[in-house]
Amino acid sequence: MRLRRGRGSTLLMTVMALAVAAGCSGVQGAAGAPGLEKTNLNVAVVPALDSAGFFVALYDGLFKAHGLNVTFRPATSSETVIAAQAKGVYDVTGGNYVSYIQAQQRGEAKLYIFAEGSVMQPGAQGIYTMPDSKVRTLSDLAGKTIAINARRNILYLLAASVLAGHGMKPGSVRFANVPFPEMPTALKTRTISAAVLPEPFASGAEEAEGVVPLADLDQGATTSFPVQGYVVTRQWAAENPRTLAAFYQALEEGQQIADTSRSWVEQAMMDLPAPFGVSRETAAVLALDNYPFSDGPPGSVDRVRLQRVVDVMREFIQFPRFNIDSMLVNGG
Repeated sequence: MRLRRGRGSTLLMTVMALAVAAGCSGVQGAAGAPGLEKTNLNVAVVPALDSAGFFVALYDGLFKAHGLNVTFRPATSSETVIAAQAKGVYDVTGGNYVSYIQAQQRGEAKLYIFAEGSVMQPGAQGIYTMPDSKVRTLSDLAGKTIAINARRNILYLLAASVLAGHGMKPGSVRFANVPFPEMPTALKTRTISAAVLPEPFASGAEEAEGVVPLADLDQGATTSFPVQGYVVTRQWAAENPRTLAAFYQALEEGQQIADTSRSWVEQAMMDLPAPFGVSRETAAVLALDNYPFSDGPPGSVDRVRLQRVVDVMREFIQFPRFNIDSMLVNGG
């Protein structure tokens, strides 16, 4: 089993050929591969660039090519869908590791990280303000309000790390929960002083409202930080092993394409339903993540990379001691 991490790797022509063929196959590819426990899946994924591999697989027919009908449900944040996933509303979810780890530690669900989603790169996540804002440096944020999309999640962790790296305590600012599509308006109306925005929301806000970057979050303790992964519950994995394997194979094909072909990522971001899709002009300037992929079985993830998330959580949000193995392939 080989874990591949860089965008510089060569895209296998067989994967591209499959994607092209699958994109033309329509419903024929979903005729129900023999042995699959389920073929109709509800999948909740945060509609951000971190999910590019999933969207490539979805819009280019890779799931259908593996006998799966996948219905995409936009997730406001990982936190909002975890309880629903534990109840069986969603088969698979894709979102930030911080919220998943928090839910696991609190006993809200028994989750299994079966695939990696994204590793942050420069420009992919940042703190933004308006061009006429009095906030010119990070120190100017003292006593001000910063928008994140959910409490104490990955965006909080990234912002807290960068603030601490510049000599500021995270408690010196106020964090407010605001959905991504509403952040540009909140900035424009001065409801908030700054917003933590991932791509494609960042580039979209730059285009629509003229927001400007204050700080790139890809720095210091969170340089090249693992942001997103894909999870199922342990019970779901035990009940649907062949379905999980088929989903994983299609996802990894999408991850490989996303990691090696920018044009496919741009098209996937344009294909997102309103209000999440971006224009061709915005797609062309998106700052991309890295999208790890593997040729191994489900659960082929980089343990050291994921344990790093826990270590940074302990450092910046006083998270209790936690072993990431409880969420990995042999931890059930």
